[in-house]
Amino acid sequence: MSSAELPDPPQSGGCAYVDGRKSKSGHLAAVPIGSMKLFRLFFLVSAFVLPQASFSAQPNLIWIMADDLGYADLGCYGQKVITTPNLDRMAKEGLRFTHFYAGATVCAPSRSVLMTGLHHGHTRIRGNAGKTNPAAQALKAGDVTVADVLKKAGYQTALIGKWGLGNVGEAESGLPRKHGFDYFYGYLSQHHAHNHFPDYLWRNETKEPLSNVIVPVGEDGAGYATEAVHYADDLFADDALKFVSENKTRPFFLYWAMVIPHANNERARELGDGAHVPDYGPYADKDWPKQDKGQAAMITRLDSYVGRMMEHLKSLGLAENTLVIFSSDNGPHNESKHNLERFDPNGPYTGIKRSLTDGGIRVPFIAWWPGKVKPGESDHVGYFPDFMPTAAELAGAPAPEATDGLSLVPVLTGKTDAQKKHEFLYWEFHEGGFKQAALYQGRWKGIRMGGPDAPVQLFDQQNDVAEETNVAGQHPDIAAKIGDYLKTARSPLPDWEPQWKTGGKKARK
Repeated sequence: MSSAELPDPPQSGGCAYVDGRKSKSGHLAAVPIGSMKLFRLFFLVSAFVLPQASFSAQPNLIWIMADDLGYADLGCYGQKVITTPNLDRMAKEGLRFTHFYAGATVCAPSRSVLMTGLHHGHTRIRGNAGKTNPAAQALKAGDVTVADVLKKAGYQTALIGKWGLGNVGEAESGLPRKHGFDYFYGYLSQHHAHNHFPDYLWRNETKEPLSNVIVPVGEDGAGYATEAVHYADDLFADDALKFVSENKTRPFFLYWAMVIPHANNERARELGDGAHVPDYGPYADKDWPKQDKGQAAMITRLDSYVGRMMEHLKSLGLAENTLVIFSSDNGPHNESKHNLERFDPNGPYTGIKRSLTDGGIRVPFIAWWPGKVKPGESDHVGYFPDFMPTAAELAGAPAPEATDGLSLVPVLTGKTDAQKKHEFLYWEFHEGGFKQAALYQGRWKGIRMGGPDAPVQLFDQQNDVAEETNVAGQHPDIAAKIGDYLKTARSPLPDWEPQWKTGGKKARK
């Protein structure tokens, strides 16, 4: 940088502050008002002596996670029936990614991938273990999360909503505050989180009772309410806004993990309707089954929460120093017993939650940061491990050496030519027989089931987004390359050893 490119010093009483930022010691770095040359000399020398991070305020980071929201459940991704005006506005004002993937096709491993920056074959939690082996669904001491990295960088960190990576008892090694979060409010167990009207929530490690009256079903506080007063996601939205207000003067990381539009599986089995909401909102007068009204109402309600946060950030003057990311943990579900055909939540893609075709893993991904992220659309191919190095770079902190992610900072800041690309993306699935999938060069999807030496089904996503035609015979070299990668993609982990099952059919829409 030449002296001609340096900014003029701000005039403020008897001192000039370098960019108004705090130094690492926490004090404002000041120089006396003097000649322009003296200031420029100081600035030029400082640029070489001081860390670059001292000249850039650490941005606030908010990751908003929907639960079981499909790629095409939002208007900005093609939804025609359900209204999502706030997320559509977020996409218009921000960067909408069209080729982005969750960490897994079900809840717990997807969240583990997000938190650790390690793909599905390397992260600690690789499936939904349930009550048979709860310790297998808990982070352990030594697992480094994005919250750990940001907390060390000086961020105030909070998780509000659904965790699923640790619980009291056998799984307490994974409690949120043992993994970088200063504050937690919500559900520890994903089974408990099925009930949108629970009779308690956790605040840090303390149970807080709620006045909902429930019928217990299953494990970990699951069930359904007969007297429904407090809707958990309403409470989470209020708490998320409160956290932002209380931390507006220091950098913060908020992981806001909503429960909607996940079904109450137990209520669906018992009462035939898993879409439990306070009201049906704009869909109350629709000539639809109640399950469809509830599903649509959950998504529109979710949208309203996002709108509240965007306006809250603007009102506090934080919007231009806050990166907000919105996504979903996996593809859409049908467990509320609603009509998938009415909403077409996976759009042009095949499969839903629990599928390794794109309908189960391709998700909406919107980045909103007024003045920093230029509005538009990106077809960059990314996935959840990318958040770890992205957050670390923005915070001016070192990312863990072990990561499967690539920082998205270049594409977010418009420097697309500098954006690194993945050669492979990887997923696996343990329910109903082990399966693997990889995306090669952003185009070729390979899926293996039936055994480690079973042939790879190959789909050319460039010409077949629905993954309907197996082209392994036409491209045997590519199928072989993906097959070789799948044999080495995962690290062994006793709790999650492959249990192959012969046969099986590819998931369909």
